[in-house]
Amino acid sequence: MLRIVVLNPKGGSGKTTIAVNLASFYAFRNQNPVLMDQDPQGSSTRWAQKRGPGAYRLHSIAAYERDHRTTRSFRLRVPTGATRVIVDTPAAIDPQYLPDVVRDAHKIIVPVLPSDIDVHACTRIISDLLLVAKVRREDNRVGVVANRVRRNTLVYQALQRFLATLNVPVITTLRDSQNYVRSAELGVGIHEMKPYLVADDVAQWQPLIDWIESAPAAADSTDWLQQQAENSAG
Repeated sequence: MLRIVVLNPKGGSGKTTIAVNLASFYAFRNQNPVLMDQDPQGSSTRWAQKRGPGAYRLHSIAAYERDHRTTRSFRLRVPTGATRVIVDTPAAIDPQYLPDVVRDAHKIIVPVLPSDIDVHACTRIISDLLLVAKVRREDNRVGVVANRVRRNTLVYQALQRFLATLNVPVITTLRDSQNYVRSAELGVGIHEMKPYLVADDVAQWQPLIDWIESAPAAADSTDWLQQQAENSAG
């Protein structure tokens, strides 16, 4: 089981867009994905609730919810047969909690928008991942995704210069497309939409999928989920 964490403490970076479209891709491939929503805003959960009865199957967990009638370990349990767990993390994560957030993550995706504020936030989170969470560059676990990009603009050129200075891979660039707006409204991913409408967008996802699948998981995600539940209960 692979655990994929989408992470950026700055809100509005596109974490949910990436998380739900990854879940959609793996559902489309019949790989029984789990979409775990840790963000109190619940955007991933609402997206999953919009999916119709004929949609490709995925399991949604609202990890941010508090329910005293059940234990946290019960609420976070992963269904038998799940092969991918995609975690949509909350904004404003305190750096001291990063080791727990990314522990045993197979891949950590950091989305960044083409703006000065977002570039600064991306620099900081990558630094925290390396220095606080002790994620090693050589493990190829951290990758950047440039999100909502409009090519041939000055801000995009500035983003390119910034990304070139990072010593972590820039996996892909996602264009600023209305298809993602429709995806959010309908509760589907772009891989589930009509191919002739999303061909350009789908092509940009292939490098990210290849990177995620490029190495075996560091550890079983079920073990991590159980550990998280025990930590929260304590």
